[in-house]
Amino acid sequence: MRVPAALLPLVLALLLAGCAAGPAPIPKSLEDELPPIAEPPPVEVPAPLIESPPLEPVEPPRPAPSATPPPPAPAPATPPPAPSPAPVPERPAPAPAPPVESAEDLLMNGLLADLSRYGTLPPDELRRELSAATQALARQRTDVNRLRLGVLYTLVRTSPQDDLRALQLFDNVAKSGGALTPIKHLASVLTVQVSERQRALREEQARAEQAVRKLDQLLEMERALLRERVRSGGGGGGGGGTGGSGGH
Repeated sequence: MRVPAALLPLVLALLLAGCAAGPAPIPKSLEDELPPIAEPPPVEVPAPLIESPPLEPVEPPRPAPSATPPPPAPAPATPPPAPSPAPVPERPAPAPAPPVESAEDLLMNGLLADLSRYGTLPPDELRRELSAATQALARQRTDVNRLRLGVLYTLVRTSPQDDLRALQLFDNVAKSGGALTPIKHLASVLTVQVSERQRALREEQARAEQAVRKLDQLLEMERALLRERVRSGGGGGGGGGTGGSGGH
């Protein structure tokens, strides 16, 4: 809006006075005559240039945890099994070494072999073995020789005293000092067997003697009856014979 030229000096004076002492009050009479003063348009001041910072990589937002657990990750594919090696043939286990026999075991095995052989010999061979065992015991008085001779006594049995000789030999071996050995145990077993056989023989002999006594008693009764019969019937028979001869 343009200011009239007549009012221009007044306006300048008012502006100067306003700058010196602040705006003076405009008389009321002039307020109505003065046209409204248009405000100057605002001057746009260009904003200073701001250098933009370098762009940084922005991470994507993480998903909020859900109530359900995430599905499991797929299991990795199992590799194909390796081919099994060819079976190796097993070597046979080595045979265990035979146990080493002690001197006592060797003597026991030899004794058992001899006793088993004695049971198959005829009487003549048994008597020869008995003579050889007697000589061996005279040279070496060992428990093995005593058992050999004692068993031969029980097999030959030329007299009732043979069992007694065998029992004496077995008893000497079983009751010898020292620890219990297989040979001593065998001697104890043989002692029991021979003792049982002697007991059975005694019982059999006792029954035989009892039977003989009963037989003798029966024979004695029979002889007594015969004597009684002869005594009672012999006289009548003689008288009848005499009468017959007289009548003839």
